[in-house]
Amino acid sequence: MKYRKGGNAAATEPDDDATMKEGHDVPPSIKVDIGECHGGGIGNGDGGSASLFEPRPEETPVSRRNDRGGGGGGREPPEKRLTLFALRLAVLEKAASGLGKLDFVWATVVLLGGFASTLSTTDFWCVTVILVGSGARVFGRSHELEWQHRSTLTSSTAGGALRSTSRRLLRRLGHSPAANPTDDGGARGSASATKQRVWHVPDVSLLPYTGRLFVSKNIGRLFTWLQVLSALACVALSVMRLWRHDFGDQPNKRPALLLFYTLALIEALIFLLEQAYWVWMFSGQKLPGTVSRECELGECGQVSLPRFFFDAYSRCITGSIFDGINMDLVTFAEELILSEFPEEQRIGVRILQRLTAGGSTLDTVRKVGTNARSIERLVEMINWKSPEEEVVRWCAAEVLSKLADKRRNALRVSGIPGAIESVMSLLYTDESAPDSAAPHDVSPAARSYDHQQFKLLGLLILKRIARDHDNCGKIGNTRGLLSKIIELTDASPELLHNTRAPESPVRIVRRALKVVKILVSATSSTGKMLRQEVADNVFTVSNLRGVLQHGQQHTALQKLATEILSRLAMDAKGKQVIVGTGGVVKLLLSIFVNGEKELGAEAGEALAMLALESQASCAAILKQDDVLDHLMSALEGDGGPRRLNAARVLRNLCAYAGEKHRRRLSTVTKAMPMVLKATMTGSERTLEVFVGLTVQICKFIDGVRFAGELRGAGIDERSYVERLASILREHRYPDITVPRMRRFVVQQAIWLMTSSSAAAAAAAAAGADYVSLLREAGMERLLESIADTTSELECYHAFSGSVGISKHRESFSAAVDAALELLGGDGARAEA
Repeated sequence: MKYRKGGNAAATEPDDDATMKEGHDVPPSIKVDIGECHGGGIGNGDGGSASLFEPRPEETPVSRRNDRGGGGGGREPPEKRLTLFALRLAVLEKAASGLGKLDFVWATVVLLGGFASTLSTTDFWCVTVILVGSGARVFGRSHELEWQHRSTLTSSTAGGALRSTSRRLLRRLGHSPAANPTDDGGARGSASATKQRVWHVPDVSLLPYTGRLFVSKNIGRLFTWLQVLSALACVALSVMRLWRHDFGDQPNKRPALLLFYTLALIEALIFLLEQAYWVWMFSGQKLPGTVSRECELGECGQVSLPRFFFDAYSRCITGSIFDGINMDLVTFAEELILSEFPEEQRIGVRILQRLTAGGSTLDTVRKVGTNARSIERLVEMINWKSPEEEVVRWCAAEVLSKLADKRRNALRVSGIPGAIESVMSLLYTDESAPDSAAPHDVSPAARSYDHQQFKLLGLLILKRIARDHDNCGKIGNTRGLLSKIIELTDASPELLHNTRAPESPVRIVRRALKVVKILVSATSSTGKMLRQEVADNVFTVSNLRGVLQHGQQHTALQKLATEILSRLAMDAKGKQVIVGTGGVVKLLLSIFVNGEKELGAEAGEALAMLALESQASCAAILKQDDVLDHLMSALEGDGGPRRLNAARVLRNLCAYAGEKHRRRLSTVTKAMPMVLKATMTGSERTLEVFVGLTVQICKFIDGVRFAGELRGAGIDERSYVERLASILREHRYPDITVPRMRRFVVQQAIWLMTSSSAAAAAAAAAGADYVSLLREAGMERLLESIADTTSELECYHAFSGSVGISKHRESFSAAVDAALELLGGDGARAEA
């Protein structure tokens, strides 16, 4: 079976909430892109509109190529400057250590072992002092690095720097800080919240009654100064003895001492060069600050980058000199968030948040997305509700929202047990706290905890997770989540009418509507279940009605509301709820008639879907005054989506309103000349819709009246029949963009032959023997060809993705057989 795929795919809806500009990842499995698969009202090349009445093809592997490029845009990661600096320092350090060990061995074996009794007192003590100082420096270097490394993340420095910079960031985003940095109550709360069952090494005082004198930071500095003094002493003693070189006349003693002092001098000079290079790069060039600015880490870079450098330097010293250059900030941050210490977790998640927001987004997301432990810890962090952990929770939610923007990562996030529940926690406030709690029992941090930013991030994560079909089912099965999302779609009239209202509440409503739209757009049994649950919620349609009624200043919200109503109307339960909610149909008609082009087209699609196979919905639409006049006026439009949806609504009203409204609907015949002209000149979707409308209007007239309508439109019968035949020639195979085209043409041909047989004399007088005209146009041969190419695609009124819904009562193959029978027999037999 062959299928034609014509026209352009519907343009995807712009994501005003997205923070990543790169192309989205597409899973390798065969899934329907339920997030943006229906772009109702968005025009295409032929003036049509992509809607629920056309199926959506599956994604192809070509669309996945956007996620396979490099992640850094060609720019070197700034932290590579730190690892390169660590490598160069390690080269100097290992050179000095190597020379020191050689000097030590030479002195102990040759000088003190062979010439100990003959050395002068001056040389003996110089050698001894140099050996002790050099040996202590060589063998104590690793311990000094350990102390310095431990001192880079003290509680007071790291915690204070991160909390202060995070509060400033949250203020810039309109997010209230968790607590004032100078507030004693907040400080005490933070201290109590971060107590651990084990000691934080940088805070441990090694000796009693010494306070903070003997903590790791001070001991690391002591080690450094002792080594510098030792090196200076070695230089002084070596230069003094080499200058005087009064070593005596004993054989081999003089060259042995010359070699020893020379090695000691070179070793000390290399070490001092290393220290000078270190100080110059850190204090003179301010390398950590430069890297922090390039990585956009803010003030937390002042704390994290020295620690990162010491990690890289320690690896170069303890192992190969190349071990440190394999480090990067993403891996470093992942190690910190997996730590058990709150300050390290806070700094780690802050680094990830800044990296995902900067120029390293793709690299960071790729690395973190492949580390299951890191994702689990981030999911755990967004469930931390303590006011003192607000910054950690916010940063973790930011990182997860970037991770979820890639579908592979979204599947990994949703696959973690309890992940959906953790994301759900972002949508809740502390309003569920016991009413008995007195205001003075709540800490200042808790009172200033702003939940709106967390709701926005939670909805954004859910929106991106829901792009995968399976995740939609998980969201629907999470107890209470769907009800909470629907609750957030409620927008008060005061909020919608207030032009000075804060932006966050409106954005919350918009994101909640987007999530609901994605869920009700799901296909197969999952979509049906979700639409049922959404329709069963008593607040859903009422909230959507409020948006339609009061959202004139927020057309984006109104568009989302009409799209959701279109999806709900796909099922009988949804139609019943929408029609049963007062004013919704009236609002949709008002928007269709008076709304802007794109919004009006979306409202028209919702009305068309409501009227499909629903007598009650048709009655509700026809209850409105002048509805038929408005719909027929829309047929005179410019060929855009509004015109197509007006034709769809009229067709469905004529087909399903019932005999009760037949007399009123007969006025639709006034539009017949316009419809016939569109049939002769239209293409693709326009042609499909108007041929289908012609079939329904013809139920109100006979063959004689139809011949008169043709003449009124300036069309002769032969030209019209030839047009029908040419349509079938152009569509020898089912076309995915116009799946009902061939069915409508065949139905119209059947009506023409039936009307020609039922009123043969009158038709002959009018000169319209349609059976003969159809035979002359080669319709019989065309129908035989079509009989061999019918498909399930042509058996449905509407589609949810690639899943057909609302099946036609008569199969297409039966319609083709009926048409062939009429063409093959005479009028009397056909009439019988």
